[in-house]
Formats: sequence, structure tokens, C-alpha cells
Amino acid sequence: MAQFSYYTEEGLKKLKDDLFEMETVQRPSISKQIGEAIDKGDLSENAEYDAAKEAQGILETKIARLKEVLSNARVINDEGIDTSKAFILSTVKMKNIKNKAVMQYTLVAENEADLKAKKISIDSPIGKGLLGKSVGDIADVTTPNGVIQFEIIEITR
Repeated sequence: MAQFSYYTEEGLKKLKDDLFEMETVQRPSISKQIGEAIDKGDLSENAEYDAAKEAQGILETKIARLKEVLSNARVINDEGIDTSKAFILSTVKMKNIKNKAVMQYTLVAENEADLKAKKISIDSPIGKGLLGKSVGDIADVTTPNGVIQFEIIEITR
């Protein structure tokens, strides 16, 4: 049975753009490299040909995997997301109980996590700790250095 992956529209578009680039730019470029290597003669000792064929195999594997991911991708609609609890696509403002640092993250699927953009995976320790929590709740987040407690201050979408 297929395992669905959930994406925002932006995340799904990025995957489709990546696939398009692989199929329309990278694939023809590698084919051209193979053709040029063949033109050089004896393939049995042609390192350029071997390298191009290996690159072609790697690219085709990436394309096949990405097509499979896309076939099992589902778009998450953020309209009407319940903001009483933290779920995927919720933006959660929280305070570290110990050091009083306030931070805000948006909970996203693993494949869209981007710490610089303040998007954390629901599968990360913090994401797992926040899921299902409400404003005022304390989230216990297990890290390699022990448990960190965060107070949920605000949940928006």
C-alpha cells in the first residue's frame, strides 16, 4: 500500500519543477555527453563514456523516485485549520520554560522542513512534542541532552 506524503502547494510545485528540470535539462545534457563520448571511439577504455553512463543511471533513478513521490503526494489545504491545537501547517509561538527564549515555527511535512524559513518537521523532536498541544500547554521535547519544556503561547495558521 502506498504511503502518502503531504505537501503545501508551494512544496508540491517545487517537486514538479525539480522533475521538469531533470527531464528537460539534465537528461538531454547527459545524452549529449554520451553521444560525444561515443564519437571518440573505443568505448572499452573510454572514461568519459563510463562517467556519463553512470550519471545517466543516477539521474534516471532520481527521476523514477521523484515520480513515485509525486504519485503519492497530497496537497494539504490550510483553509479551516483548527487553531485550538497544533497540527501540520500550524504556526506555533512558544517559550522555552528554562531560558525564557521565545520562538515561532510552522509545522510542516518532513520534506518541506527548512530551519532558516522557521519551518520544522512534524517528525522532528520539537514537531512531535508540539503536535496536538493547545495554547497554555507545556510541550515536553526529548532531545539528546534531555527533555526541554516549551509553553505554547499562540497557535495560528
